[in-house]
Amino acid sequence: MDHDETGCQAAPEGPILCINNCGFFGSAATMNMCSKCHKDMMLKQDQAKLAASIVNGSSSSNEHESVAAAVEVQVTSVEPKSVSVEPSFSFGFGSGESSEAKPKEGPNRCTSCNKRVGLTGFNCRCGNLFCAVHRYSDKHGCPFDYRTAARDAIAKANPVVKAEKLDKI
Repeated sequence: MDHDETGCQAAPEGPILCINNCGFFGSAATMNMCSKCHKDMMLKQDQAKLAASIVNGSSSSNEHESVAAAVEVQVTSVEPKSVSVEPSFSFGFGSGESSEAKPKEGPNRCTSCNKRVGLTGFNCRCGNLFCAVHRYSDKHGCPFDYRTAARDAIAKANPVVKAEKLDKI
């Protein structure tokens, strides 16, 4: 029997490259895309569907709750006659993930000498980061009042105990 008569298709002879030309191999299951490109495309489609459901207002009560959790609306300008609104979408797929991305900070540096300290920096009570040379309060002119902090700690740890007066017999 011939392949045309049975309706079977011949398997491709070699691996198929991703149609987005990213350099990875695709498969027929992912529409000839690599897994990353396919995942990105599916995410964009989901965002478009979500935005369309918000614009059309055709969401049910269950979808409305999930949309409210996923969409933050930012008001850019408020005037008496017009309101401009920009929706921003954030999707948190794992539990415990925060929707706000922490901006990447530069290398940790000593506040006094600007020397790179990396992971070995010392945090002072004044809130600054110092190298090994400037870690002591007298070396960097620390504005933190250690004496008052110590007095408060002692007063809190040792409350005044005063016994009631006893009647003499």
